[in-house]
Formats: sequence, structure tokens, C-alpha cells
Amino acid sequence: MNFRKKAAIRSDDSSDLEKRLARLADAGSLAITDRLRQLDREWSAGRMTKATIGLLIVIGLGLTGLAGPWWLALPAVGGLFLLQYLFSRTSWLGATFQEMGFRSGAEIDQEKFALRALRGDFKHLPTVHETESKDDIARLEGEGGIAIDPEESKPDTRDVVKEVLLASKA
Repeated sequence: MNFRKKAAIRSDDSSDLEKRLARLADAGSLAITDRLRQLDREWSAGRMTKATIGLLIVIGLGLTGLAGPWWLALPAVGGLFLLQYLFSRTSWLGATFQEMGFRSGAEIDQEKFALRALRGDFKHLPTVHETESKDDIARLEGEGGIAIDPEESKPDTRDVVKEVLLASKA
């Protein structure tokens, strides 16, 4: 598969992610929590790679003990895949699993981060832009100063999702 085709597929994946996140944001906090639970159970291409390598090594060693020394080829292949994965952080086996539809761990983590941001998990974390004196702000709000306009319309879910995805890529 050439680079342009892969880029087009990745573009489709990101628009699918945006649509899924927008649907979940509209569905509410419970839907987001359910999706986060699903993502915790989702296997990434890297995890599948490691599990496959482990199985190659264990099964190969077991068959060597039961059926003969020729089965040492399986752990040897598993070891080669492991070395290739170790030094390049990608592997042929991992690429195969991605072609089969497994996502990378980074893609899964990006979706988790975006969902947590949409759910509001990070509201109470301090930011660089936080004002020094919260007492002054509270006093200003009590005197009719800084306050949220109740007539402000709810932001468009699609715009919020795009902002969250951009932030999660950084």
C-alpha cells in the first residue's frame, strides 16, 4: 500500500474519530464512561505483537521438548521479531496487526484523552493561564464583575471535538 493511500485511510480514521467523539459528547457522561471502559479492554497492535511473540517462544519451546529440536525455529523467529521491535519501536508483525484493523497504543490513548477532556476530567487542574488571586476574582464576581453570561450558547460539539483532538495530538 502506498503512502497516499495510507494517508487517505488515516484521514478517514480521524474523521470517524471526530464523528464518534461528537456522538459521545452529545450522548453525555455515561456514554463517555462506557466508551472509556471499552478502550481499556481494547488490544493495540503493539500488545498483539508482544502476545504473538510470547506465544511463538513458549509454544516453540514446548514443542521442542515434546517433538524435537526442529521446533526451536519458532522461538528463534519470535526472538528475531522481538529484537526488531525493540530496536525500531515498530515491527513487521505490528504493521500486519494494524493492517488487520488494530490501532496503535497512541491512537487509543489519544481517544481516551479526548474523551476525558470532553467529560470534564481536567477542569480542576491548574493551568499556566490561571489568575494569581482567586479571592480577587470571587470578590469581582460578587460585585457583578467577571461572570459567565447565561445567554451564551452552547458551543458546537464538532468544534469542541476538533479542539480536543488538536490538543491531544500535541
